[in-house]
Amino acid sequence: MMSGWRIVSRTEPREWGSVVIFAAAFALSLLICGLLLQVQGKDGALGVGLLLSGGFGHLYSYGETLLKAIPIFLCSLGVALCFRLQIWNIGAEGQYVIGTLGGTWFVLTFASLPGWLLLPGMLISAMLAGGFWACVSAVLRQRFGMNEIISTLMLNYIGIEILKYLIYGPWRDPAAMNFPVSPYFSDSAVIAQIWNSSFWLDFGLSENIVDVMAQLCGRAHWGILSCLIAGCLCSFFLQKTRLGYEITAAGSNAKAARFAGIPYSRLVILVMFICGALAGLAGIQECSATLERLEPHIVVGYGYTAVVVAWLAKLRTVRIAFFAIILAGLRVGVENVQLELQVSNSFANTLEGIILITVLAGQFFNDYSLKRKFS
Repeated sequence: MMSGWRIVSRTEPREWGSVVIFAAAFALSLLICGLLLQVQGKDGALGVGLLLSGGFGHLYSYGETLLKAIPIFLCSLGVALCFRLQIWNIGAEGQYVIGTLGGTWFVLTFASLPGWLLLPGMLISAMLAGGFWACVSAVLRQRFGMNEIISTLMLNYIGIEILKYLIYGPWRDPAAMNFPVSPYFSDSAVIAQIWNSSFWLDFGLSENIVDVMAQLCGRAHWGILSCLIAGCLCSFFLQKTRLGYEITAAGSNAKAARFAGIPYSRLVILVMFICGALAGLAGIQECSATLERLEPHIVVGYGYTAVVVAWLAKLRTVRIAFFAIILAGLRVGVENVQLELQVSNSFANTLEGIILITVLAGQFFNDYSLKRKFS
């Protein structure tokens, strides 16, 4: 008698088990990272400690984690909306980049506008640019039957090349000594940080409290409000509106939705536009609040991380916020390992990739089980 194993789908995914599986997969990823650091001649245990403390171990790390969680959350929210309709949008990275270009164009073109027009105009331009870029793939899918995974992925590279062309060409700052950066944004186009120490000191708040809050908030900016607003609106849209119901229904069965008269093609364009708009908003906020000008360093892979976050979160808004913070903290931790142990940037990216793929692969056991078969 011969035996083997077969994969069996669970009738009901174990809600309680997702936490345990995530913790186990995360622990395994840390073990692998520690072993790889040991192979590199570094202290593996120290490296794992630096990775964890870098994102969650002290006051300053919380602010940096929150800073990175803002764009990850916005991109993930849009990607999750597409996934609900069974549209596999892998292009949030390109939409993030094109949105940044749209917002930067507005700032550089209309720099003389007052702040109450310049800042909203910058955000709206970024959202429109990112949204329309995403719609390119939607139209290709609905009109020509092109696979959206391929088109969105390829458009990522096109968007990055457009960024390089502009930053090395027409938008390069003449005063930057040939560095590929745009001119600095005007003060009215820069999104302020959450905590303003000088304001609270003048207000009479204790210096010790001001210092603690400054460390806790770090460089986190008011773009966090866009996360709260977008999250609430998205939840309301999906649960309380007819369009939200149609997206959920069409995602469950596209053929049945078409038979029922649901405008499926319009829904595809709608969710792609919203995803692109959220990614574009994430990009211009990162550009404005963190860099205060357009630089090549704006491209750091938030759009790709968003796919992992949306999948881990099972497309649920509150879970997206949780996993966005967790993976943002891991990004900060990986940077801490790179600085403290002097590992290369490529090796640091490898550590991050191992963590993401291990945690994502662990979710397999939440939806499926292995059963022994005999023949």
